Amino acid sequence: MNLLLDTHTLIWALADDPELSVAAREAIVDGANFVFVSAVSVWEISIKKALGKLDAPDTLLEEIERHRFTPLDIALEHADRAGKLPPIHMDPFDRMLIAQAQSEQLMLVTRDADIQKYPVRCLLA
Repeated sequence: MNLLLDTHTLIWALADDPELSVAAREAIVDGANFVFVSAVSVWEISIKKALGKLDAPDTLLEEIERHRFTPLDIALEHADRAGKLPPIHMDPFDRMLIAQAQSEQLMLVTRDADIQKYPVRCLLA
C-alpha cells in the first residue's frame, strides 16, 4: 500500500502520539508499505512553527529521513489538479495533498472529514 500522510498525521507519527489510530500506526510502520510525505506538509509545518502556532522538531527533515518516509515533491500536474478541485475544502495545503494523492494513486492518511468528501482513498488517522 502506498500512503501519503497529511500534516497532522505526520506530526503524530513523528511524535508517536497516541492520537494516531491503531490502523494508521500499523500501516505506517508496516515495512511493505511506502509512506510518502509531501513538500507541502513540510512547508505548512515550517510556516506554522515560525508563527508560533505549532510545536514541531527543529530537525524535521532529519526526522522524516530517520523514519524512512519518502519525500513527494510538488509537480505542475499536482498544482493544476489542486486548483481544479471543487470548493469543498478551502485550505490550500489540504487541497494539494488531495491532488497529490489522486495523481499518484496514494491512500491519504487523514482524520479531516472534509478531505474525505473528495474522491480520494483515505485511511482514518
